[in-house]
Amino acid sequence: MNKPSLLLSIAVLGGTGKEGKGLAYRWAGSGYRVLIGSRDPAKAQSAAKEISEMLSGDAIVEGFGNLEAAREANIVVLTVPYSAHKATLESVKESLNGKILVDVTVPLSPPKVGTVQMPPAGSAAQEARQLLGEDVQVCAAFQNISYEHLLGKENIECDVLVAGTTKEAREEVVKLVEAAGLRGWDAGPIENSVVIEGLTSVLIGINKKYGSTHAGIRITGVHR
Repeated sequence: MNKPSLLLSIAVLGGTGKEGKGLAYRWAGSGYRVLIGSRDPAKAQSAAKEISEMLSGDAIVEGFGNLEAAREANIVVLTVPYSAHKATLESVKESLNGKILVDVTVPLSPPKVGTVQMPPAGSAAQEARQLLGEDVQVCAAFQNISYEHLLGKENIECDVLVAGTTKEAREEVVKLVEAAGLRGWDAGPIENSVVIEGLTSVLIGINKKYGSTHAGIRITGVHR
């Protein structure tokens, strides 16, 4: 993982969960200042300490409530379950203007998590866009990467598709993908997030059928 040229702050809301903690670990290991956000600041601080210890203390990882983490960060990453998606966004909305929100949420509806079930807006990322307005650039990314990969140091054989409201925002998120040790692809406008989010249910079904826990995707036939 390459060190970023500037020390950016990344807030990972829901960072006490498995996916959020894995992303936070990867970015902290790449030299970013990582702010773990949670409804419970004590849990966020505990998760931050755990990640710092995993990196032998050679990282800047701090724990806060969700709103404070979002206020402090340059880029905000949302990793909460879909059931908490709207409420979390509403609680931090005032702190997101002028920033990029990376929405990792997938609209899974238990118990049929292996069946694609998209909301009326088209996707969770499009719901976020409607709720937050045009002053926030929203990108969907990381839905198709299993957390089992993220908490290790090995190279990950999985690509990340990034759909978002502007080309510039997508380019910034692809940089975060690469900082996490993955290969990122600009997958076009935010409307395409319906495919990215929907793929998660397909991968869950593949895992179940073939006895795996970390099916992923790769883009082939493209050289860069």
